[in-house]
Amino acid sequence: MNVKKLIALILVVVMLAAMFAGCGKDDKVTLDVVVAEYGPNTAAWWKQFEADFEAANKDIDLLVDVVSWNDITAKVQTLIANNNAPDILNIDSFADYQAAGLLLPAQDYVSETTYAKFYQSFLDQSVVDGTVWAVPDLASCRAMYYNKDILDAAGVAVPTTFEELRKACEAIKAYDSSIYPWGVDMTSDEGQACFAYYIWNNGGDFTDAEGNWTLNDPKNVEAIEFIVGLVQDGLTNSDPATETRYVNQDMFGAGQVAMMIGPNSIPTYIADGGYSVNWGVAGIPASTGNSIAHGVMDRFMTFDNGYSEAEMAAITTFYDFFYEDTRYSEWVLMEGFLPATTAGGEAMAKADPANAAWIEIVGTAKFYPQSKAEWADVKTGVIEVEQSALQGGNVQELLDDLQAEIAG
Repeated sequence: MNVKKLIALILVVVMLAAMFAGCGKDDKVTLDVVVAEYGPNTAAWWKQFEADFEAANKDIDLLVDVVSWNDITAKVQTLIANNNAPDILNIDSFADYQAAGLLLPAQDYVSETTYAKFYQSFLDQSVVDGTVWAVPDLASCRAMYYNKDILDAAGVAVPTTFEELRKACEAIKAYDSSIYPWGVDMTSDEGQACFAYYIWNNGGDFTDAEGNWTLNDPKNVEAIEFIVGLVQDGLTNSDPATETRYVNQDMFGAGQVAMMIGPNSIPTYIADGGYSVNWGVAGIPASTGNSIAHGVMDRFMTFDNGYSEAEMAAITTFYDFFYEDTRYSEWVLMEGFLPATTAGGEAMAKADPANAAWIEIVGTAKFYPQSKAEWADVKTGVIEVEQSALQGGNVQELLDDLQAEIAG
């Protein structure tokens, strides 16, 4: 065989190898998944999940991007704007994506076996026009945590009303001016939760019984004026516009914050952080004394990216793998949240019987109106109202402007 023929044969072999390699690559489904970062363990857990999933599913390439809560909304908006929406997204809000026609109905991609695991009350939070558009990832329930030793030393009882809360904060400040009496988060991370805590516990709400926005309701104005007043009077952490719930939780664990509203995961967070604090938990103070529990639920949703049968099957496989009872229970227990499945609830109650009470509470808690398409704008808007009010803005005027913007 002469040199020319040898070179030609080598080229043919190389081309055939490339063709076969390309076929193998084309046969492998790639799934892009964007998930929220819940805490210090999230990234490592998803890295292991990705490895386990790909080991069990050789024909699927799973690409998981863990993004902080401060950045995830902007990240997804950028992806969508660039016609590169993720296949699967883990976030809190879904309605704006659904209203834009970007999502698939949940039962199109979740198997019957997995779908049957969810608490119906959680599925109901993602219904628009009778269709479930997202499935629950996990939930949390918010309550007031307090440092027993600080309250005892300051000679104050656990506050149950707004008036009692202010008096307790004043007494703690008088006892030790280096302690922040009350922890507040008005950041882009959880400012909407702050808004909800106070309006719901002052008899206000985001909407009326017919679902109409009522953001500038007098009770809402009064509630936000109350919490802004505590901040301006030096009875809270120094900068609620930049100090997130996690900063407050660290300060609470270190004995620098006496009281704060937070999720049922705080004990886990404190223990993981190496803190030792004599804490107690009680209902969120309310103007009337009738405390409203605050439930927060995050979701998984699938974007309508024109999938092939193989891609749809891969998405279903992802959900089945994630919600496998043992794996899902480990996920929820690791981060200290509340489960969205019956098996997860049973596992959590078994691990710690005290959690059974939390699971009961979250079943009756009040949730954000996330099924309304305007929710994403409302969420951003109420945070801007709070932060503007901290700078001296008039709460009534700010909420009037937001109401006009949202309700038209």
